[in-house]
Amino acid sequence: MLKKLGWNAFFGTHFREYAGVYEPGRVSTVHKTGYQVYTKDGEVRARAAGTLRQNGDQPATGDWVALSRDSTGLATIHAVLPRKSKFSRKDAGRVTGEQVLVTNIDTVFLVTSLNKDFNLRRLERYLAIARDSGAEPVVVLSKTDICEAVDEKIAEVKEIAPDVAVYAISSLENRGLEQLALYLSEGKTVALLGSSGVGKSTLINALEGRELQKTGEIREDDSRGRHVTTGRTLIMLERGGVIVDNPGMRELQLWDAGDGLLSQFADIEALGKQCKFSDCRHETEPGCAIKKALSDGTLSAVRLESYRKLQKEQLAIERKKNPALMAEERKKWKKIGQLGEAIRKSKERGDYRS
Repeated sequence: MLKKLGWNAFFGTHFREYAGVYEPGRVSTVHKTGYQVYTKDGEVRARAAGTLRQNGDQPATGDWVALSRDSTGLATIHAVLPRKSKFSRKDAGRVTGEQVLVTNIDTVFLVTSLNKDFNLRRLERYLAIARDSGAEPVVVLSKTDICEAVDEKIAEVKEIAPDVAVYAISSLENRGLEQLALYLSEGKTVALLGSSGVGKSTLINALEGRELQKTGEIREDDSRGRHVTTGRTLIMLERGGVIVDNPGMRELQLWDAGDGLLSQFADIEALGKQCKFSDCRHETEPGCAIKKALSDGTLSAVRLESYRKLQKEQLAIERKKNPALMAEERKKWKKIGQLGEAIRKSKERGDYRS
């Protein structure tokens, strides 16, 4: 049972200090009042121990944990084992806070449908975060049955992610599913991420050959989906492997995607190193390789703008996480403000002559 859930030597090594006192389990669902956890005997209800809550190390879907059980069968989680990978975002409800979505995943299926939901800039954001998660990103283009330009869309994705596998599928017509099934061997975990209505739950049902997840129709006016999946759930498939369905996310803010950004925009990073000046801002400086790439069409302006937007977002998060960095930033702008005020007063006194 544990092996089917993804238990391996990595987790076994980290569990040694708890062996003989606690038993291992894997969190399948996180509720407001507790957790559902898979153990060697099946799924049990669980709660976090008080010490765990005080430390702020809350279990997430996919976590391997050390737990005990009382005479009623209720389990208590005492520790969270180190994670091999995690997919997280900035908590939208807090100024600085990380929301861990799912952990210990081997592959992330980034699902986008071939209708109005298709958005390369959003996909770049997903890819940057997925690359930083420690899992392998795979792009899944769903609903090929409603698209007449599938090859064109695949080519567009390949332009922004040439090193990532891209699969075009139709769950309704069972087209392309055999390629995705290869990622779902015993002990492997796949997480599905994407907007509402892209077909994540439908894909799970098609892979399993029966209805495991509820599905819903998309709105005809804007091709947007309705939220059907309301919580992250770890599902054991009869065919082997573990899959995690996620609710559609309207907001996916970066948290700690520095390396992921560098990897996702490796082409722009490489161009930046070819600039004449090491501190080139890629604006008016001579010998700028990025400006040259823009002018000859080898780099698109929208891709560069996407990179700059995500860079600014990541920097803003880092400043909020690092009080010292925020303080230095305030000092810098205070000095700039003081200098500007001094220049203004000098002009008023006539110190500057035209």
